[in-house]
Amino acid sequence: MPLHLTKVAVGCRTIESLEKRFATRANGGEVRVVTRMRPKRMAELLEGGALYWIVKHRIIACAAILRFEDRSDGRLDIVCSEQLQAVPPLPKRAHQGWRYLAHEDAPKPGDNDDTGLSLLPPGLYGRLSALALL
Repeated sequence: MPLHLTKVAVGCRTIESLEKRFATRANGGEVRVVTRMRPKRMAELLEGGALYWIVKHRIIACAAILRFEDRSDGRLDIVCSEQLQAVPPLPKRAHQGWRYLAHEDAPKPGDNDDTGLSLLPPGLYGRLSALALL
């Protein structure tokens, strides 16, 4: 069963701004995300894992993880597909770096949002989340 990562899209306020960032960083069908820490469960991530992006306390999109590449400065590139797929919003607190996400807990592209949370404006959703009401 694949494993996934979550990462906060710092500076992005909407999925459109995340898509624009991906488009500007794309090179040859790939986008590189730099990290200092090497995932201990790298083999599981390469078995169909994805990088899920958090914007305004919600997981909103994902990109398939293609491979990992070492950099000359000691850091690591998470090489992802440039294809960013929207997913039904899922509440997720912000964090630094990346965190693992189990496959069964990950929203899937094309899933229905039965809760109606995706209809809330991002500002209202963020306030309700900050008050621990979601």
